[in-house]
Formats: sequence, C-alpha cells, structure tokens
Amino acid sequence: MTRVGRRPRRSVAGLVVALVAAAGCMVGGGAGPEGQRQPEQPERSGSPGAEQTRADGTTSVEEFQQDVRDAQSIAERYWAERFRASGQQFRPVRRIIPYQRDGEVTCGGQEIPRNNAVYCSAGDFIAYDVRWSVGAFRQVGDAFVFYLLGHEYAHAIQVRLGIRYSFTIQQELQADCMAGAYLGDSVRTEALRLDDGDLAEFRDGLLAVGDDPDQPWFAEGAHGTAEQRTEAFFRGYEQSLAACDLG
Repeated sequence: MTRVGRRPRRSVAGLVVALVAAAGCMVGGGAGPEGQRQPEQPERSGSPGAEQTRADGTTSVEEFQQDVRDAQSIAERYWAERFRASGQQFRPVRRIIPYQRDGEVTCGGQEIPRNNAVYCSAGDFIAYDVRWSVGAFRQVGDAFVFYLLGHEYAHAIQVRLGIRYSFTIQQELQADCMAGAYLGDSVRTEALRLDDGDLAEFRDGLLAVGDDPDQPWFAEGAHGTAEQRTEAFFRGYEQSLAACDLG
C-alpha cells in the first residue's frame, strides 16, 4: 500500500499475519493497558534480518517512519473531511509516540507494555512499540502501518464522538469497521493504492486471527472472533462509515 504521489506502489500481501493482532486497544484515563493477542515472532531474538524480510524490499527504518507519517497524514485528512461534512470541528490526535521499553510511556498513570499499540484517551495520543512495529513491518509489508494507525485513530474518533459501549468487543469491532472505511475510502479517492489480489490477502489473513475460541465475548479486552473481525473490517471497507453504527 502506498500513498499516491510519493513512490512506486508495492503489494500488501502478507499484511494480515499481524494485522488484527496489532489492532490495539483503547486505554482511558485510570484504566490499565489492555492485553492483546500478539503476532507470531521469529525464533531469533531482535529485529528480523534480511533473510526474514519480505521480498518486496520492505526493510528500512526510514521507510517505516515515512509510512507512519503518511498514515497519520491521510488519517487526519480523512477524518477532518468527515467532520467538516457533518458540520463539526475536527481535532487531530495530539501525538503519536514510538517507545521501546515497558513503562517508557504511561497512560493515566498506567504503564503501556512492550509489543503493543494503543490509543490513550487520557493524553490523547497513540503509542506503539517501535521495535515490534518495525519487525512486523519488515515481515508483512507497509500496509501494516496504515491499518495500525487506522484502527488506533478510530479509537480516538470514538472518544471525540462520545461513543461508549458496555463491552470491549463492541468498541473493537466498530474500530475495525472504521479502519476498513478509512482504507476503502482512501483507495476509492486514490489517496492510497492496492495491487491486484490484496483484498484477498486481507480476507484470508483476517480469517486466521481473532480471539481464542474459549474467549468469552463479554470479557474485558475481547476483540472478536476471526469471523466477526473480518466481517466488521470488510463491511466498513465496502460500505464506508455508514456501515459502522456511528449514529
């Protein structure tokens, strides 16, 4: 996935190995960071090397950082346009913070753990473990970054709209739908490009991830089954925000 006008496009095949696992939780003031299912890690310690990297050349930290900036820019433009169309004023997320260690970043007094990505409503920021994120980026491709930012930005929009749910799963599935709408609408307006077959890769990967079968749907931190998350994401991708129950 590539921001149009910046550089030649690349395939996003393989993205979904980590896509939903990294889809993040929303952390409110006073609430501890919620755990989330993590992507499978390479057997070697540290960041993946060239032999563990996708054939499309997705390797450099500089490229990762540029994709983060692009994903942030597109998300801000996307949501600013939607808010303006509804007569509301849009306020971008205050900061996007990379971190490397447990406790380096806190939210409402609670430490955010490694191998994670979250939206913190108390400080109005998105934080992500940079080593884990770069490792996933190298393994699965640049579209991972756009989904990651899209899902966490969706949590920020939920807060801005005053959306509250009784169960975590409702919040997370809506964020999946909103991330799908963000990606689908951005492709339709040609802000982003997909190669042929990429949607099939999204679908196949989404079917392979989700909460463990014995995870109660009503449990704190539940994100939804693979089928639920796939349906939510593609409902948003195909039908835009009208399908995401924003009210």
